[in-house]
Amino acid sequence: MLRTFRLGGIHPPENKLSAAVAPQPLALPREVIIPIGQHIGAPAVPVVAKGDLVKVGTVIAKTGGFVSANIHSSVTGKVTKIDAVYDAGGYKRPAIIIAVAAEEEWEEGIDRSPELVRDCTLSPQEITSAIVAAGVVGLGGATFPTHVKLAPPPGAKAELLIVNAVECEPYLTSDHQLMLTKAPEILVGVQLLMRALEVGRAVIGIEANKPDAIALMTRLAKDYPGVEVMPLKVQYPQGGEKQLIDAVLRRQVKSGALPISAGAVVQNVGTVFAVYEAVQKHKPLIERIVTVTGKHLECPANYLVRIGTPIQELITASGGLPEDTGKIIGGGPMMGKALLSPDIPVTKGTSGVLLLPREESVRQPMRACIRCAKCVNVCPMGLNPTYLMRDVQYADWDQVERGYVLDCIECGSCSYACPSHRPLLDFIRVGKQRVSAIVRARKS
Repeated sequence: MLRTFRLGGIHPPENKLSAAVAPQPLALPREVIIPIGQHIGAPAVPVVAKGDLVKVGTVIAKTGGFVSANIHSSVTGKVTKIDAVYDAGGYKRPAIIIAVAAEEEWEEGIDRSPELVRDCTLSPQEITSAIVAAGVVGLGGATFPTHVKLAPPPGAKAELLIVNAVECEPYLTSDHQLMLTKAPEILVGVQLLMRALEVGRAVIGIEANKPDAIALMTRLAKDYPGVEVMPLKVQYPQGGEKQLIDAVLRRQVKSGALPISAGAVVQNVGTVFAVYEAVQKHKPLIERIVTVTGKHLECPANYLVRIGTPIQELITASGGLPEDTGKIIGGGPMMGKALLSPDIPVTKGTSGVLLLPREESVRQPMRACIRCAKCVNVCPMGLNPTYLMRDVQYADWDQVERGYVLDCIECGSCSYACPSHRPLLDFIRVGKQRVSAIVRARKS
């Protein structure tokens, strides 16, 4: 029997419309917009100015602290300005805007050949330094700087590496296609991360709706000691770190604790490939695979896209915006966010673009809670969403905190399951923000 996490979860329609479409390079736009805050933590600090010429791979912003990441130019061209632009969350953030040159030039030292480089003699510290230099972050959506995960806090020790190749979010297929096209490179990346963490075992978790990826990765993993491919039952939100650790190790991460407390470090499969390119090819994180999809989209597809490319370019390449589009979602339908404009750029954390039809993007009228407890049953963190929503409505922040609101992973399972169409997650997010501010004030 296939494993999965043991608490809560749902199985929404998968709608993997682009699962069989191999990634294709997207043509370069006339201009790229590269935000300097594409990661959790401190924004990077710009090191270029208006009028500077840059190449593909040029560092344009350097880390602003330990929890931060370098930003590189994804194109050859001229910096036209550094200005505030809207991001996927609807806020204006600083970004470096580059006019793309007609002829492309790459920084020296970047290996662009397709040959697999398997051997590595670097020390764990040297591998981590290469990851820092390349600006690698988590590509599953959280965008946590990868080098930080490779430096456990004092007293913590990793026992194994878990590679998150679950891709449980409906519609998205970028990780699936990455495994089908770059499996050998991914396995070398797994070895590099095992060496950096000084562990002898790695588990690649893949949901059972990707049998071709499971078969390919399993066959190739036989040549890599300590690497195991584990097929998992299809269950959302299995891509959450705590849920994946439970599925693989049968260990629960305690409230407020880090995944390393369970002996595991979790890295997304896209991040693993980026680590391979950073260490073995000296290539910074300047591009990624992005799924563009939707039920009424002419050509759902997966594109290899340069960071900073306006999302409108991806939509145009897939046949244009359907007339009945109600929302453009950055990410998947469960955890993605509605975008203000298709001019918002692709960032390191952009896994997909979903065009929702109007009838699916309109919320149903909210009705009274009928105490069915479906939201409680599906919560993968064991919370009581209906009580949390009530306490937020009454601004009872002490009770909201006692309800473990900060443990919420914002998967949206509660709102999905609610027959009364109550916006549970919206209220819980408000509660998390308020309680987080209270906790920070208390500590200071």
